Amino acid sequence: MNRTLNAALCLCLALALAQAAAPQNAFAPDQIKWGQAPPFMAPGASLAVLEGNPMAKSGDFTVRLKMPDGYKIAPHWHPNRENVSVLSGNFKVGMGDKFDESKMMLFPAGSFAYLDPDMHHYAMASGEVIVQVHGMSPLQFNYVNPADDPSKK
Repeated sequence: MNRTLNAALCLCLALALAQAAAPQNAFAPDQIKWGQAPPFMAPGASLAVLEGNPMAKSGDFTVRLKMPDGYKIAPHWHPNRENVSVLSGNFKVGMGDKFDESKMMLFPAGSFAYLDPDMHHYAMASGEVIVQVHGMSPLQFNYVNPADDPSKK
């Protein structure tokens, strides 16, 4: 009995030490650090990097984008596949080269979409929206109309 108790205590201590030394790779909502979205996005959105470096030359990344009601993302495309999960709110997405709200589809929380490279699309928040995007770096926005790129203004 004493031997079993000692083994259990040693196992618990070893697990606790292993967890204390492990890098942070799980986040409760209050541990997520939000900052300004990058300059290639219109002001008003917030971004949190959960994994990787979305601006690196290669590697996996996961980010969250928080947008206020009415926030618009002009028609653009990405050179790599983009995987998008809607975590909260209603996200409107349209396909093509011109922003046309009447042609947008509404995706509520729980929705998922993937966009293959070079698919021209645009988006808009209906209410406050949080989406999670994951894929391969670099995360690059190529605006269909270069004048829509906020970093050039």
